[in-house]
Amino acid sequence: MASDGIDAQTLDKLAEVAVRVGLNLQPGQDLVLTAPVEALPLVRKIAAIAYREGAGTVTPLLSDAEVTLARFENAQDESFDRAPGWLYQGMAKAYESGAARMAIVGEDPMLLSEQDPEKVSRAGKANSIAYKPALEKISNFDINWSIVSYPTPAWAKRVFPDLPEDQAVAKLAAAIFAASRADQPDPVAAWEAHNAALRTRREWLNEQRFAALHFKGAGTDLTVGLADDHEWNGGASVANNGVTCNPNIPTEEVFTTPHAAKVEGVVCATKPLSHQGSLIENIEMRFEGGRVVEAKASRGEAVLQKLLETDEGARRLGEVALVPHGSPISKSGLLFYNTLYDENAACHIAMGQCYSKCFLGGGELSPEDIAAKGGNSSMIHVDWMIGGPETDIDGITADGARVPVFRKGEWAV
Repeated sequence: MASDGIDAQTLDKLAEVAVRVGLNLQPGQDLVLTAPVEALPLVRKIAAIAYREGAGTVTPLLSDAEVTLARFENAQDESFDRAPGWLYQGMAKAYESGAARMAIVGEDPMLLSEQDPEKVSRAGKANSIAYKPALEKISNFDINWSIVSYPTPAWAKRVFPDLPEDQAVAKLAAAIFAASRADQPDPVAAWEAHNAALRTRREWLNEQRFAALHFKGAGTDLTVGLADDHEWNGGASVANNGVTCNPNIPTEEVFTTPHAAKVEGVVCATKPLSHQGSLIENIEMRFEGGRVVEAKASRGEAVLQKLLETDEGARRLGEVALVPHGSPISKSGLLFYNTLYDENAACHIAMGQCYSKCFLGGGELSPEDIAAKGGNSSMIHVDWMIGGPETDIDGITADGARVPVFRKGEWAV
């Protein structure tokens, strides 16, 4: 056990999972890697494995919480409408040239909770606009990309506020290793089995060709129309560059594209949403004609409203995902304050940009083709959780027949 409470050998396995399962990095392929500075131990291990796997170059881009706070505490007002577009253009150019993308997350989920929501929103919007050239390469699945996490002290103390820092880090590390299957004797083999199980789920859903899904649960009565020629994905997927990768480590979901104009009803969150350093609790939304016409939250409502004002597509859905209540992350009983984990504890929907991968032949579709089939376009993609032990889901066929998909939060098939 390392002095910081993180088992070094298991961290080695997580790095192996990140490179071999998450990215499936190819010989000669460059890698662009972002991470908080506290995650340097994992950055270094990933770089070493990547180079052993034949990487061309590994370029790490590090962020720092103190530098982020310095901006909100000291910057001139006009700073919050700026973003490093030059950096994102460079990242987009790297992806166009065949580079893979790895994000290590672990930032303090509440870092900006005490800052001015208006400034947080403006900075987020400016960043979204600047990041779009690079984001499109990811959301269109043009490249192999993946996200993993590292148990930073600030994040650990949010999840385990009553524990001393070293114990909190150790417990969060153990939870991350378990969810990522890095604690198993052969993590790569464990991921092969897990991907096979997810493939069975998505193949069944693709055979059904449902026109819509009807969610019923605590405070929720929502019908989500599905985009024309939608395709379910989940687990390992083939990017448009031909590389099979796991975009999310961990993952328990199968997901597809809703129809941007065919969502009706009311929906309530079953878990808080941590977004841009703020916690948004008890989200409630009402949809008409695919668009959010009413939204509220018991905490963080100002942040939520600013999010929905990002652009027209921010009020429409770009993803619907199915996750059983009995998933390992749900069984952990933890609120991670991190969407990568919390979305894999419950069924969820996402406001904003859809994934072109979630269409039949999506890699060959233009933005106009995707829009014509009902796919949404936006500068944001924000998931929030709507599933739980009371969730029932019916698949609705084109002729109106209903097929049980979930009962009491679990798969009905």
